[in-house]
Amino acid sequence: MKNRKAIVLLFLAGCVLTGYWLWLSLRPVEIVAIHQRFDTTSVLVNNFPLTDKGKINWWLKNKDRLKEKYNIPKPSSSGYFTIIFWDFGEGYKEEGKYDRLCFDDMKTKVNCIEKEAVFSVNKSRNFGITFNAYDGDNYRLGQDGDIIKVRFD
Repeated sequence: MKNRKAIVLLFLAGCVLTGYWLWLSLRPVEIVAIHQRFDTTSVLVNNFPLTDKGKINWWLKNKDRLKEKYNIPKPSSSGYFTIIFWDFGEGYKEEGKYDRLCFDDMKTKVNCIEKEAVFSVNKSRNFGITFNAYDGDNYRLGQDGDIIKVRFD
């Protein structure tokens, strides 16, 4: 009898965890704001995908829409760019705490966020298009469209 209760409890816990994971992964990405400084774009987001694959797939699926709607990326004259997606978290805050990221294009004291980068896309001469998942790995977009895991030592 005890084994049966334990199995049922484990099954229910597994269902709850699976449901929670699905809920997290199916929420749409919300773009809260975009801040541009030179050839670097900061995109403040909520509900960004959790996995490296999810982040890269989201970028590949939405890069044309980002270009049309927000005109990003904005490459330098040499064609290179950086887009950093930041977790918006609890929203804008005053500078106050050490090492917050503040945006000069906002004329208010509440113009900073916690530095919680979740993903970046870069284009450079040596590596082409690269992806940094921050809590995951680094990847490069191959010439044939393949995603290649890379190490930057």
